[in-house]
Amino acid sequence: MSAAFVTRFAPSPTGLLHRGHAYSALLAYAAAQAAGETFLLRIEDIDATRARPEFEAAIFEDLAWLGITWREPVRRQSEHLDDYEAALARLAAEGLVYRCFRTRKEVAQAMASAPHGAMDTFRSAPLPAEEEAERLARGERFAWRLSLKAAQARLDGFEHLTFQEEGAGPNGETGLIQARPELGGDVVLARKDVGVAYHLAVVVDDALQGVTHVIRGCDLFEAAHVQRLLQALLGLPTPVYRHHRLLAGPDGKRYAKRDRAETLQALRAAGVTPEQLRQEMGL
Repeated sequence: MSAAFVTRFAPSPTGLLHRGHAYSALLAYAAAQAAGETFLLRIEDIDATRARPEFEAAIFEDLAWLGITWREPVRRQSEHLDDYEAALARLAAEGLVYRCFRTRKEVAQAMASAPHGAMDTFRSAPLPAEEEAERLARGERFAWRLSLKAAQARLDGFEHLTFQEEGAGPNGETGLIQARPELGGDVVLARKDVGVAYHLAVVVDDALQGVTHVIRGCDLFEAAHVQRLLQALLGLPTPVYRHHRLLAGPDGKRYAKRDRAETLQALRAAGVTPEQLRQEMGL
């Protein structure tokens, strides 16, 4: 008997789905069907400033129109904040994260002023205890950042961190991949304004839901490197990754919410059928 195959489609309800979303969802759904196993839908709504219930409703409608079904119940990240806070607290207890009080602008300036040839990623260190206490007392905002230095010491280096890629990264990376979390710098794991950040939430979710295969666009290939590190630090299983190509419009630009790519709702209103859409995408 083959091992379980569990995959997921995890959109954020911050806009309407477009062709690129449909392609990713259909690939994941087809893979689950071919394995005779489980397809999950997860709503990644941790950004309460942008998530909207009408966009979540539209996600269900669009996926149903595509002929996709999923196992209930749907996991909404906003309903499981305790899970992420527990993971963050565990990292904090081991000295693997630190409070960073710099603004995004200050971080950008620090990176721009780095010596020539330095990696264009941000790294820092905890503030002295007295200064940190003063800033906290003043109510200054901060972000929790993962300390690469502490993580490297905790794991005795990153050389043994690998993940399996069944698809391909943006430069054709495939097979057994050496994780290089240092390329991401000291990533943000939580902010006061939006709570937990993507990297931490997704590794906790995938582990709790038993996800064995992550099927997503190759624009997220770099994310697998830092997520592999978090899995190691938290003692979580590492799924198999299957990154796929990104669909692009007639102008050559990949479909994106921010560019107001033609939505599935608009295609449906124009009389496009799911079968026509699949054929157009080579499915």
